[in-house]
Amino acid sequence: MRNPIFVALDVPSKEAALDLVRDLAPVVAGFKIGSELFTSAGPEITRAIRATGASVFLDLKFHDIPNTVAKAVAAATRLDVQMLTIHTSGGLEMMRAAENSAQETSRQAGRPAPLVLGVTVLTSMDGGTLSELGWKPDVGKQVERLAELAVRAGLRGLVCSPLEIARLRQILPEAIELVTPGIRTGTEKADDQKRTLTPRQAIEAGANWLVIGRPIYAAPNPRAAAEAIEKSLTT
Repeated sequence: MRNPIFVALDVPSKEAALDLVRDLAPVVAGFKIGSELFTSAGPEITRAIRATGASVFLDLKFHDIPNTVAKAVAAATRLDVQMLTIHTSGGLEMMRAAENSAQETSRQAGRPAPLVLGVTVLTSMDGGTLSELGWKPDVGKQVERLAELAVRAGLRGLVCSPLEIARLRQILPEAIELVTPGIRTGTEKADDQKRTLTPRQAIEAGANWLVIGRPIYAAPNPRAAAEAIEKSLTT
């Protein structure tokens, strides 16, 4: 089994991120750069991590008019990231523009296209949050609807909570890759993640990749924590 763990570098500085990368690169699949780190350190943090040979998941969740998103995806692709995110709620045209941009830009660069991942419903959201937005308070149905729209748009992957994986595996093409945040080992304090599973539960449900943040980077020994999580997947 390949290592499915991407560590979320939810830290405030380039220095802190690179310390984690140097420590964890041998024992994980790659690293996720989110809004906090990218806003603090800029594109250079992506280049610095790629220079180590590690894979990068750029999680900026682009959501704008199709032309703007296409240009943002092109810029991310030129940074040589392996995954990036867009919001499926941006609609069919926006998602198609994003995927087409990733394919064309990577073709021009002579390397594989990044996996453009459609974000369905954030793992911090529940039925009550959907109701506040004027949507039906059924998270599962909303995820399914947005996931099917993403497939129609040509996306090859999705981000979803662990609790929706099994159902999506029943209704989506087998080739669709599912990336799962909201992973908790059961030993952490409660936080803003509301729809979670353990790493092993998520893999058994059908996840391809696990995004794990606080259980690793906030651990007393991040490398030992990452190794323990990987071991838990096969024992």
